Amino acid sequence: MSVDVTVPDLGESINEVQVSGWLKQPGEAVSMDEPLIELESDKATVEVPAPVAGVIIEIVAAVGAELKVGDVLARIDTEGKVAAAAAAPASVHEATDAPHVMPAAQRVMTERGLSTDQVTGTGPGGRILKEDAKQTAAPAPAPTPPPPSAPPRPTGERNERRVPMSPIRRRIAERLVQAQQTAALLTTFNEIDMTQVKAMRAQHQEAFQARYGVKLGFMSFFIKAAVEALNLVPEINAQIEDQATIYHDYCDIGIAVGGGKGLVVPVIRNAEMLGFGELEMTIGDFGFRAQANKIDLSELQGGTFTISNGGVYGSLLSTPIINPPQSGVLGLHAIEDRPVAIDGKVEIRPMMYVALTYDHRIVDGREAVTFLKHIKQCVEQPERLLLKV
Repeated sequence: MSVDVTVPDLGESINEVQVSGWLKQPGEAVSMDEPLIELESDKATVEVPAPVAGVIIEIVAAVGAELKVGDVLARIDTEGKVAAAAAAPASVHEATDAPHVMPAAQRVMTERGLSTDQVTGTGPGGRILKEDAKQTAAPAPAPTPPPPSAPPRPTGERNERRVPMSPIRRRIAERLVQAQQTAALLTTFNEIDMTQVKAMRAQHQEAFQARYGVKLGFMSFFIKAAVEALNLVPEINAQIEDQATIYHDYCDIGIAVGGGKGLVVPVIRNAEMLGFGELEMTIGDFGFRAQANKIDLSELQGGTFTISNGGVYGSLLSTPIINPPQSGVLGLHAIEDRPVAIDGKVEIRPMMYVALTYDHRIVDGREAVTFLKHIKQCVEQPERLLLKV
């Protein structure tokens, strides 16, 4: 009689399983409750036992098949076991000429771990007797490896502290998550040769400080370059509002500054109207007041574009996140001397990687690359900022 082996009920929440492996093959005998197949669910791997004894006549479900409770796995012929058992004695008589072991000798051999090829029979017809088993030297036991030593357990303190997030930190977290969830963010990269800007700063630094009372930094160059690039690509200075695009005819540029309670982004209003001296004085004032947590809330609101300088902390390359509802952010990085090809020759130049993250919903890739390329041209040739070309 043929009996179907089906997928059993493995629990309330398990409805589907996958065949991970067969433990028996067609033609093999199997006993009742002997493991037959391995099924894998989303929770564990289980073995399905044979419901009856017999011979496997068909495997229905192949390895990798996905099944449900009640599906047929295999079929077992319950009459097959009897036929296999009847044929077993004949196979014993057809075996090789192995020596006959007397029952008493077999017990001794089992106790001492001996096999028939290790004992020489002295009985009639080469039978192995009890005395033969006793006189044969037992094999030496295999050396037992020492148990692995347990690794030393740390003895230091494992303290934990629960500190509530500050309101500004919570707000930063909210804005970052909002940017990831509401905008189609993409980042493009370029690198800038800072040779000319460094030379200009060195040449005019003393006179600049004497007039404005602050140092001439790199940020003012990038702000002026960003203003020119935003005029060239106004989509990056715009924002999406409902089903419309709001274009700004002014440049309110946010400058990311590390403050006493985290990163803040105060906004330089109408940056397009300010010169290098006014920009550097504003940046210096923001930095001083940010450390003292004296930035007004109104100074952190609005903004049409943001510049973040991770290079002051040593960042070589990063992908900045836009400040919603803005459509772009420029990331600056550390200046490092690197070999570059100049007119067919390798020279060591002070190079900076720059990154522009933009909202792909409003800014296309061509516009983003054009913007970043114009930033590169203006900084590598700072005279363009005076000529506005």
